[in-house]
Amino acid sequence: MKPALTLTALLAEAAAFCAQARSIPELFGVTDGKAVGTFIEHRFKQQLQERYVLEVGRSASGIDLPGAGIETDIKVTSIRQPQSSCPFKAPRQKIFGLGYHLLVFVYDKRDDPRRPDLFPGFCIVHFYQKRTNR
Repeated sequence: MKPALTLTALLAEAAAFCAQARSIPELFGVTDGKAVGTFIEHRFKQQLQERYVLEVGRSASGIDLPGAGIETDIKVTSIRQPQSSCPFKAPRQKIFGLGYHLLVFVYDKRDDPRRPDLFPGFCIVHFYQKRTNR
């Protein structure tokens, strides 16, 4: 039986995912940043689902990992052209926080025609803890 996902396990999996993400031939030649981000996010969530029991939300309608104790949204962005979408829906959230954690994968995609099997430069992962209203 698979263990339940914890924040500690989530962070360890994110770090391991970045270390393993050197070989993604499906992304060779892809220049659309949104397509790259969606692919990486789905691949990471798939890896989590294979190893853990967790609740997965839908990317377009809320946070990606809404389960109790996890409450984390996943963002993927290029270091060369960071995504412009802002998770804040109200000014109050900028002051008091989002109410959930953010896990941000930052990648630097550079295709090498000599090595189409590699995805060099990927990735750095940042975790931003939710702030509680005081």
